Parts: sequence; C-alpha cells; structure tokens
Amino acid sequence: MPRPEVPLEPSGTALIIVECQKGVAGEGGALPAIAEAAAPVLPVIGRVAQAARKAGVRVIHLTYVPVFGGRAMNTNTPLQHVTGPVTSAWGPGDPNTLPVDEIGVDPADLVLPRHSGMSPTHNTELFAVLRNLGIRTVVLAGVSLNVAIPAATVELADEGFDVVIARDTVAGTPADHAESMLRHTLRFLAIITTADELTAAWS
Repeated sequence: MPRPEVPLEPSGTALIIVECQKGVAGEGGALPAIAEAAAPVLPVIGRVAQAARKAGVRVIHLTYVPVFGGRAMNTNTPLQHVTGPVTSAWGPGDPNTLPVDEIGVDPADLVLPRHSGMSPTHNTELFAVLRNLGIRTVVLAGVSLNVAIPAATVELADEGFDVVIARDTVAGTPADHAESMLRHTLRFLAIITTADELTAAWS
C-alpha cells in the first residue's frame, strides 16, 4: 500500500504519549509484561519528545488516574477486573500516575488524565484541546499496542485527525502480536514511520 504523505508541520502537530506512566510502563507497574515490552521503547520516546519540544511541537501525556477509590472505573472487562484492585489505590498525585523519568514532563507539556474507560481518550478534553490548538496531525507513542494505541487511533481518525505512529515508539505484548497489529491493522488507519524519520522532520 502506498504511504500517503502527512504534514508534520510543528504548529499543526501534537505528539501524544499514551500511558507511559510509572504504574503502567515503569518497573514494578500493574502490568509487568507491558512494562517489560516498553523498557527499550521509553528512551526512544524520550528522544522524540525532546525533538518535538525543540521544534515547537506540542507534547501531550495521556495518563490514567483513578478517582474515588476506583469507583469511577468499570470492572466489566477481564483486564479491568485484574488491574482494578491495584490501580484503584493510586489516586491523583500518586507516583504511579506520573510520566516515567525516561520521558519526563516539560513545563510546556500538557498532562490530560482520564478517570475511567479503556480508551485513553475516553471522557477527556483531548479532542477539544487539539482543535483549540489548531492541531490536525497527531503522532501517537506509548503503550500498548494491545488495547490503548488501537483504541486511540480509531477515535482520533474518526474525529478527523491524521494519525502517525513510529513503530519504535510503541510497544505491546507478545512481540509478534505487536508487530502484527502494526502490519495488519494500524497501517490501514495511520501512517507508520520511525523515530528517526520524526526527528529528521523536526530537526
């Protein structure tokens, strides 16, 4: 399939980093397999984030922050049923809700938490923020290729945004499933590229 060109002009582009928080992608997080898969990817995301900030690309962190002792979270999916007892104790300000050190948070970054749902864009202000900033292209990075990245890709595309994914800035488990998601699903919804191509475009 020919790869269409998507503009990465800094003023119209946002780098959205999905759930790269200490309690998810960090060591000792609620999902050890995801944290293990994410470990080699986090420094790459950090490098892309630095290039984005330097170029004037808006960096947005999407995090999961339970409230009311997790009472706003559904438990009707197997994943929520397993992780709920762990994540419900976090609460706003808990270290597990903070972006990992490998990426960090610049004063100009935006951190948009969600309090329920499986999709990282569910019931958040993300779409309104992107439109108010004049963003047309979204670069997605983070975890995971199992659930959050595909869900966000579909919702962003349905909202009319061009989506770009650098294959070396996303992770899932097992590795062959992650690669299959990129090759057989996400390439029909987003432009698949690499971190080097992103940093070159923003250099």
